[in-house]
Amino acid sequence: MRIPDTSKARVLIVGDVMLDRYWFGDVSRISPEAPVPVVKVDRSEERPGGAANVARNCSALEAPTTLLSVVGADEPGVALTRLLLDAGVDASLHEDAQISTTVKLRVVARQQQLLRIDFENSPNHEVLKAKLADYADRLPGCDVVILSDYGKGGLTHIGEMIRMAREAGKPVLVDPKGDDFQRYRGATLLTPNRSELRQVVGRWGDEASLAAKAEGLRRELGLEGLLVTRSEEGMTLFTGAGAHHEAAVAREVYDVSGAGDTVIGTLAVMLAAGLDLVTAVGLANKAAGVVVGKLGTAVCTRAELEAACA
Repeated sequence: MRIPDTSKARVLIVGDVMLDRYWFGDVSRISPEAPVPVVKVDRSEERPGGAANVARNCSALEAPTTLLSVVGADEPGVALTRLLLDAGVDASLHEDAQISTTVKLRVVARQQQLLRIDFENSPNHEVLKAKLADYADRLPGCDVVILSDYGKGGLTHIGEMIRMAREAGKPVLVDPKGDDFQRYRGATLLTPNRSELRQVVGRWGDEASLAAKAEGLRRELGLEGLLVTRSEEGMTLFTGAGAHHEAAVAREVYDVSGAGDTVIGTLAVMLAAGLDLVTAVGLANKAAGVVVGKLGTAVCTRAELEAACA
C-alpha cells in the first residue's frame, strides 16, 4: 500500500490537551511504612498527551498540523508548548490562570505501570469563547478537522464547531467521550472504542447485533461513518455502504495507551491527502499496530508506516 504525499494535508485539531509525565525506576523492596513497593526513580520523560498527542501523530506523518486548546499559566503548560514546538506542531494554547494544566503522572518499574496520578480541573467559559474565535479564523486554512474530546471541558462548544466546519465544507472527525453522543450530531466520522460504544448503545451478542446498533447510531446522528476500535479484534468501519473490518495487526502488544490518538490522527492525515475512507482506515490500523509496540503515548512516523505497509 503506497503512502500518499502528506506535505500539504492540513489538519486542524481542537480538544483537551494534557502533559504525560513518566517516572521510570526499579523496585527492590517493600516500604516499611505501608505494604507498597518503593520505586527508586532513575529517569523521567515528558510527552504531549490527549489532543496534543493526536497533533504529534499528525505531525509525525509530515502533515502541516495546527492545534487549538487551553492550558494553565503554569510550568506544565510551558513544557507542553515546548514539546509541541519540538514536534513541529503549530500550537495556539490559550492560557487560563484559573486552571492547572492537566498532568498525568505515571510511575513505571520493570516496564509495568505501578501508579497514575492525575492533576486537572476545567477551563472557564471566557477562555473557551476566545478559542472559538480562533477556530473560526483557522478553519478556512485546513482540509480536515479533528475534535478530540477527553471530557476535560475544552470542547464546550463542540456542536457549534461541527456546524461551522460542515458549513465550510470540511470533514469533521470526532474522538468521543461519555455517554451523550448527541452533542456530536452532524460530524463526518466518530471513532469510539468498544467500551465507549457499549456505553451508548448497550451490549451486543454477535456481529449482526453490533452492526445493527452501530448503523442505528450512525443514522440517528447523521454521520457518514462510525469507526469502532476493538482492541484485539481490530476495527470496524460502518457506513451507508455497509461494514468494513480490519483485523488487528498481529504483533506483541506492549501498551495500548494513545493508540486511539494514532488512529484518528492517521485517518485525518490520509483523508486530507485525498484517500478514500476505507483505504485511510487500513493505514490507520497499521499505524495503531506500530504504536501498541511502544511504551506510553507514542507516535507512528511516516517511515514506520511505510515499513509496516511494505
